[in-house]
Amino acid sequence: MTSRTLRRRLHHGDVDGKKQEHLEASSGLDGLDEPLLGNYEHDDSHSEGNTNEDLWDDERRKEHLHWTLLFSQLIAQWAQWFANIVLGSGSLIGRILPFSSYTQRGKSNKLFPLSLSPLQEERLKNLRQRLEVPFDGSRVEHQDALKQLWRLAYPERELPSLKSELWKEMGWQGSDPSTDFRGGGFISLENLIFFAQRYPESFQRLLHKQDGTRAEWEYPFAVAGINISFMLAQMLDLQSGKPTSLAGIRFLELLGEDEMAFDNLYCVAFYMMDAQWLAKRASYMEFNDVLKSTRTQLERELALEDVINVRDLPAYNLLKR
Repeated sequence: MTSRTLRRRLHHGDVDGKKQEHLEASSGLDGLDEPLLGNYEHDDSHSEGNTNEDLWDDERRKEHLHWTLLFSQLIAQWAQWFANIVLGSGSLIGRILPFSSYTQRGKSNKLFPLSLSPLQEERLKNLRQRLEVPFDGSRVEHQDALKQLWRLAYPERELPSLKSELWKEMGWQGSDPSTDFRGGGFISLENLIFFAQRYPESFQRLLHKQDGTRAEWEYPFAVAGINISFMLAQMLDLQSGKPTSLAGIRFLELLGEDEMAFDNLYCVAFYMMDAQWLAKRASYMEFNDVLKSTRTQLERELALEDVINVRDLPAYNLLKR
């Protein structure tokens, strides 16, 4: 674009509703007070043609970037699929390489054994047995567990009947807590009891929503706990023959170090979820999105190379006994 063109455009420009004729004497880029990439009206057909060509080039560049990103995502998904096959217990490569294999995500690059130790096998079996137990409100031991949870949550209050409006204060949706378990099973109640016993200060802070600025429509504490138990079981791939996800494989290592690794990880996940809730300034209808973010963050922390115990997770530092 020539100096003459610039002078002509600025001469006829309308700034603040007034003609700016005093810019006629300027030359080159002197006195130019608008960006060169702004939306201008060109007086000559040559400049208009160049603008159309530039717009066409921009569109082609955008389309190229779009397809490049799409192919990158497909390649990443294919790589993850291939890694899952390599790590699977029944894979051909797993049989050819009996010692170890590895996968990499982000900055994590760690060897993972394809076979479990007898201790890991036993603990994984026990954990799966716990996951298979549904909550049964007619069983005395399950009723006693609910009563225990109430006493831990409200040690100075009188125990209500098993069907009472008071249970809603803990975050059950109705007067009968047994109707809220659904897919969570009895282990979700065990997780809540473990949380209250092992980390009582953190449990009480979450129960009474004492951290941060809370939403007008908060998540229900007890029901949120059931959802976290269910989310963890899915994330760790505990229902399959042998976990093949990175998070599931790393969890097996933690299980070898700590028999209660699932319960401890549950406590970390619960407090992490509340931190995400506060950071996003979320409300009730956004709970599922917060839970997804929690899962993503937990997967990242499990992938860290120096994590060999639940206590090594950065988010573990959030918990207080």
